[in-house]
Amino acid sequence: MRVDRFLSNLPRFNRKQVRLLLVERRITVDGQTVSDPHHPVSEFSRVLLDGEVLQAGKPARYFMLHKPQGCVSATADPQHPTVLDLLDEPDKHELHIAGRLDFNTTGLLLITNDGQWSRRLTQPQTKLPKVYYVETEQNIGPEYAATFAAGLYFAFEDLTTQPAELELLGPRTARLSIIEGRYHQVKRMFGHFNNKVTRLHRERMGPLELDSALAQGQYRALTDAEIQQV
Repeated sequence: MRVDRFLSNLPRFNRKQVRLLLVERRITVDGQTVSDPHHPVSEFSRVLLDGEVLQAGKPARYFMLHKPQGCVSATADPQHPTVLDLLDEPDKHELHIAGRLDFNTTGLLLITNDGQWSRRLTQPQTKLPKVYYVETEQNIGPEYAATFAAGLYFAFEDLTTQPAELELLGPRTARLSIIEGRYHQVKRMFGHFNNKVTRLHRERMGPLELDSALAQGQYRALTDAEIQQV
């Protein structure tokens, strides 16, 4: 939110006092003195008044996980292990998943406590591609690519999918790039041709590619450079 709104929400300040604090340049956000009332403040920001802590801020956390089969993309599940169970990290209840994967789908999963960052990564409006390696039960025909590029109508949601790019790797293997994340979208796209997906593996989300050094079930923190790419 804006810094003036953040300060006004504190019971000790009224709007006139907030304006004065900013004009007198007594507020710092993450070490930067601010006077602009529109300056952004997030839950991760450290906000000080004359050196007094108004909000300590909490560290933003970002992880890349190589999701295995048989694991639920959820924060909790009564029957199955979840992807958060694979993380040896404190305060896991504060984390959420940026772009879930089906129970038996493997590959890149991103986990964070930064909601704004994960929305940029997953919202269709940003048009960041999600790239999957796909194996199918039957041969993939030449008509698939044109159909996927034109978009498929999903009656259940009453919508047409955004254009998707299909690269044929073999008779029954392909790489598919989509910018959405509809329910079972990839499987339903191939299901349009009555062709069952037998293996699905996410390789990339936007600029972030699965680290080849990570075995299934392993994870690591993202680097600063990777975080800034989104």
